[in-house]
Amino acid sequence: MSSFVYFFKQSLQGFARNLSTTLGSIITIFLSLFIIGVFLVGALVVDNIVKSVENEVSITAYIADDARQSDIDATEEYIQGLEGVSSVTFTTKEEALENFRNMSSNAAIVDELGGNPLPASINVELSDPQLVQQVANEIESSELFAKIADEENPADSLKYGQRTVERLFSVTNYIRYVGLALIILLVFISLVFINNTIRLAIMARRKEIAIMRLVGASNGFIRGPFLMEGALHAVIGALLAAGCIELLRQFALPRLQQSLAFLPISIDGSTFLLIYLVLLVAGLIIGLIGSAFAMRRYLKV
Repeated sequence: MSSFVYFFKQSLQGFARNLSTTLGSIITIFLSLFIIGVFLVGALVVDNIVKSVENEVSITAYIADDARQSDIDATEEYIQGLEGVSSVTFTTKEEALENFRNMSSNAAIVDELGGNPLPASINVELSDPQLVQQVANEIESSELFAKIADEENPADSLKYGQRTVERLFSVTNYIRYVGLALIILLVFISLVFINNTIRLAIMARRKEIAIMRLVGASNGFIRGPFLMEGALHAVIGALLAAGCIELLRQFALPRLQQSLAFLPISIDGSTFLLIYLVLLVAGLIIGLIGSAFAMRRYLKV
């Protein structure tokens, strides 16, 4: 315990000796961890949105007006037996028109149609959204569906949201790659700052270190203050990053949720606590690695 107190006091003295580089090290770690935290939160939000979009992925197969009910029933039975299909429902022309009327902001448009141009449809809900393309291909190639399809080409009678999901994944993957590159760059800069800070601390205490060697101090006792100093930089940076993310959670996230109420962007408090723990551990690793590199190069004990 006494050694820990000694290490802590010496690390605080190192703060005072090299204040400018110490602040630079802490700020760099803070920015790195803050960006990591923001990307973790963003990744969780995007994951929630993608899952929500995936859950809404379904297939609508439009039916020709002159299709026979027996053929429609046979097609429904065939689709229900496909892998990945959870339910199949049939929407008549009248129900389609009524649904359009309920969703339309201008009911007069419906009255001016002069008839019912909307086709009947078979609506397919999926148990696994990832199989939407496979299910759509099987419906498209089915002779049963070809007999009742609204268009001559069965593919034109199918509507599903696979492209939307693919585009969403494409955009989010691009953001992740850019974010990962930025995080790696900032972590590298953090290591450089910590390395320089510990190097200056070693130079400032070189006479004291020489005396410690003469009186037989162990390598661990000599290295301890420098490891503690690097760890303190990291802890302070991590706490600042967690504090800023918590402020965003308390003030910015609720406003974002109100503005985008149609998107599932809420994250529970336990998840944020886990993110803060990840930032603290990541900060400690950065601090200890930076200190270890500096001691290996400049502290020959």
